[in-house]
Amino acid sequence: MNLAHLFEAGMLVCFGFSWPINVVKAYRAGTAKSTSLAFICLIITGYVLGIGAKVINHQFNYVLGVYLLNLVIVFTNVLVYFRNSALDKRREVSAASGAKGNGVNNADSAVKVLYAHEEQMVTDREEPARKYNIALLGGTYAKDIPAQKIGQDFNFDFELINRSSFALSIRNAREYFEKYVAGLNSDGIIIQLGKEDRELFKANPSNFDTIYLEFIAAIKACNSKCRLALVSINNTMKDSTISAMNNHISAIAQAEQAVFVNLENASLWNPKSVQSSLDFAGAMGLSVKKPIYDVAQVLYSYAAKNIAEEEMNPRAAV
Repeated sequence: MNLAHLFEAGMLVCFGFSWPINVVKAYRAGTAKSTSLAFICLIITGYVLGIGAKVINHQFNYVLGVYLLNLVIVFTNVLVYFRNSALDKRREVSAASGAKGNGVNNADSAVKVLYAHEEQMVTDREEPARKYNIALLGGTYAKDIPAQKIGQDFNFDFELINRSSFALSIRNAREYFEKYVAGLNSDGIIIQLGKEDRELFKANPSNFDTIYLEFIAAIKACNSKCRLALVSINNTMKDSTISAMNNHISAIAQAEQAVFVNLENASLWNPKSVQSSLDFAGAMGLSVKKPIYDVAQVLYSYAAKNIAEEEMNPRAAV
C-alpha cells in the first residue's frame, strides 16, 4: 500500500467529514440565510481540479474514489441551498401577504425559522432570546471606534457594543461599569483603561494594581462567565511610565486569566484573516463566537489605521 496515497486519502476524509453533517443541518434548517453558495462552489472547484490531476496522471485508485465521494457530498449542499432558498422566498411571500391581509406589520407575524448554525427554534411572537454581545470599555481613544459598524462589516454573529467614555479612568471605571455596562450582561468585555491614570501609577504602582483588580472583581461578581480582554495603553511616545504600566496590565491579565492584547503591533494586524476564518466556519455550518482576542484585533486594527491619537497628556484625569 502506498503510504503517500493513504495520507492523501486521510486528508480528504478529514476535510470532507463535516460536509455530511452540514447537509443534514441545512436541510433541517430550511433556510439558506446562513449558507455561502460562493464558498461551496469554491470547494467544488478544488475537488474537480484534484480529480482532474488524478485522471491526467492515470492514478485510478481509492484516493480518486474519496475525491469523488467528497465531491458528491459537497454538491448535495448546492442542491439543499437552492431548495432552502426557495423555502425562504415562499416564507417571505406568505408573510408579506399575511401582513397585508391582516393589517399587521411583518415583524408581528408568527414565522418560525430554524437556523443551521444555531440549532434552535426562533418564533417572532415569543420573547426573543438575549443576543450574544461583546462590549468595548475604554477611554478617549476607544470611544471613537465604530464597533457596531465593524461588527456588521465583518458579519459577526454577535453584537459589538462600544461603551467607552471620554477620559475614563480606572479610578471611576467601577462606578461607570455598574451604571452603563453591567446591564448588558455581556459575554465578553474588552477593556482599555489606564492612560488617564499615568500619574497615579507613577506615584504608586501598587495602588494602581489594587484599583484595577477591584474593578475586575466587580465585573466577575456581576457576571462570572464574562470573558475579559485587557488591552495595553498606546505608547507611541515610548514613555517609560506607560511601558511599565503595560507590564503591570499584562501581569494582571495573567493573574485574572484574562486575555492580554498588546497594541505595539496593532498597525500590522490583518483583520481580513479574521474575516476569512469567520466566513469559512460559517460556511461549514459551525457556530461562530470569535475568540475575544480576534475581536480586539479587529477593533484596534481599525483604530490604528483610522483614529489619530492625541499626544500623551501626562496629567491624570480628575
